[in-house]
Amino acid sequence: MKKWLIVGATSAIAEATVRVWATRGYSFYLAARDTRKLEIVRQDLQSRGAVRVETGTFAADQFDQLTEVFDQAKTALDGLDGILIAYGTLPDQLHCEQDLELAQKEIRTNALSVIHLCGYAANYFEHRKTGTIAVITSVAGDRGRKSNYVYGAAKGMVGIFLQGLRNRLSSCGVSVLTIKPGFVDTPMTHEFDKTGPLWAQPEIIGEGIAKAVDKRRNVVYLPWFWSFIMLIIKSVPEVIFKRLSL
Repeated sequence: MKKWLIVGATSAIAEATVRVWATRGYSFYLAARDTRKLEIVRQDLQSRGAVRVETGTFAADQFDQLTEVFDQAKTALDGLDGILIAYGTLPDQLHCEQDLELAQKEIRTNALSVIHLCGYAANYFEHRKTGTIAVITSVAGDRGRKSNYVYGAAKGMVGIFLQGLRNRLSSCGVSVLTIKPGFVDTPMTHEFDKTGPLWAQPEIIGEGIAKAVDKRRNVVYLPWFWSFIMLIIKSVPEVIFKRLSL
């Protein structure tokens, strides 16, 4: 029986992922801000076969709350086999350009808090010489674009940190998975035009995450075709790329 801490458990992608794991009889500690939504997710997972489901709350900009949630989870479940970090915000780029304090706040939430939690989890799993750290980032972190470079910079920072963490932990049996979804139909993207073939449902992403964890992948683009899209985008010379409207 696996025991997982899910931070940002009420996000659509996190929910889709843990539903897959619930059918395997996993146990969970779910952490999020909204206690009402947490209870809904808890009941749903139990109905799907989860052995045990505990819950807790946190604020992403309060680093001490993140470490407290981790400690509470390992105590409640008598140890942890993995952590899935799935929280974040999608800031308005233009607002961030005009309000630099807002930009700093978004980077703190989407990057610094995640890095803090990953570092704390890494020390725990490194000592145990086993475990999985899985973090949802974004394809936006692969290259800066004027339409969302504050968000992209935060996700890129997390991606580089995870590369180093993976290098550090590879010799002690700890898996570090960087998850890079493309366009996903979630409440966070409700204002976007979702017509076109590039948009995916959370269930597809959740299944992909579960498979990537099973295979101990290092980096996974979801759906798979985003790896080719981003390969093309990253290969465009900067002298050309800076003139594009992206």
